[in-house]
Amino acid sequence: AEAQARLLLQEARESIEAARSYRRELEQRLRGLHQAREQIRESATLTRDVLEQHFSDLKGTLKKLLDERLMSLLQEVDAIEQESIKPLDECQKLIEHGVSTADDLLREGESAVHGDVGQQNEKLCSFTNKALHIQLDSLPEVPSLVDVPCLSAQLDDCLLTILKNQIFRHGTVASRPPVQLEEFVEKPGGILVRWCKVDDDFIPQDYRLQYRKSSSSHFEDVYVGSETEFIVLHIDPNVDYQFRVCARGDGRQEWSPWSVPQTGRTTLVPHEWTAGLEGYSLSSRRNIALRNDSQSCGVLYSKAPTYFCGQTLTFRIETVGQPDRRDSLGVCVEQQNGYDSLQRDKAVCISTNGAVFVNGKEMTNQLPAVTSGSTVTFDMEVVPLGPSSNEGGTFKLRVTISSNNREVVFDWVLDQCCVSLYFGCSFSYPGWKVLVF
Repeated sequence: AEAQARLLLQEARESIEAARSYRRELEQRLRGLHQAREQIRESATLTRDVLEQHFSDLKGTLKKLLDERLMSLLQEVDAIEQESIKPLDECQKLIEHGVSTADDLLREGESAVHGDVGQQNEKLCSFTNKALHIQLDSLPEVPSLVDVPCLSAQLDDCLLTILKNQIFRHGTVASRPPVQLEEFVEKPGGILVRWCKVDDDFIPQDYRLQYRKSSSSHFEDVYVGSETEFIVLHIDPNVDYQFRVCARGDGRQEWSPWSVPQTGRTTLVPHEWTAGLEGYSLSSRRNIALRNDSQSCGVLYSKAPTYFCGQTLTFRIETVGQPDRRDSLGVCVEQQNGYDSLQRDKAVCISTNGAVFVNGKEMTNQLPAVTSGSTVTFDMEVVPLGPSSNEGGTFKLRVTISSNNREVVFDWVLDQCCVSLYFGCSFSYPGWKVLVF
């Protein structure tokens, strides 16, 4: 009976714990429903505001355009009116002057005819000469009504039909954006952001990625292009950033609605070059190194062993200088001063001509020579050594070096355990600039 009671008590406790777990799951789902409801309401409110603002701006712009067009047509009417009336005004002045002259002539003629007999002949002679000089048979030409402008306005009502059809097709409301953020991958001092298309009918031409610190209110563009992933650099570790993405349909100018903003962060400190080495100038974030004109040569190492196995280390060549067979880009177990290249023991590297070196020995496999814009990546994973291994070491890494769409894979055997490594570079001639991330 006591054992049965203990069993029942245990079952009851398990049932209570299951009920608590069940309740927690239900509460979590309630929170999910609440968030979904809030997202619908907030996005609906935002969409209403956007629509109202857009159409308000559109109405204001249309009114301004119509007013400008009306003013242009009225000015055209004024110009035609003034240009057409000007010769008529000149003709009117000429006729009025002729009427005044004829009145004067009439008065003089009547005076000559009805004047004193002694002065009559002299006045009649003067009047006759003046009348002949005035050319009373010459009259100014007055245009007929069919020869002068008769202004009118031609207004085609089809504009309303065109505007009506365009307005009724203007704007759409989507229940969800055609692209969504898919994955965040932590990188040293950066985040690899991936997105995907979720609308099968949507044919994307370009994508546009934006981000902001969670404490900021302003998103900024960080990528525009056709790829579906991008590494966002200059990310502060252990700080939340919000990301969103949209797309532009094939052959269209406008962008789609933004995806639902999502939060990403990286816990990995950024890769940095060591400052203070003569021969190299560094950027403010110390992730870009430039081989300067100094005659001093040597290997520029990372500030700390920040490359860990399982990650991808990337070098991007920003600018190139004169190549040399001693040039190197790679990783090493430890910093060793006194060398002018990573082509030495306890290091793997690639030269700018594409030669691959392991512990100072050149491999038969070779990669393409690096050029401006080239990226060289190093990937490493730990490979367990078997108990009967005779490879002469205690630790083995499988190394993959990729450059210009080609790669070499080999095993790097070391005599010590290394899960974090330094990276480095060396260039014999100035002009080389390399970004590490």
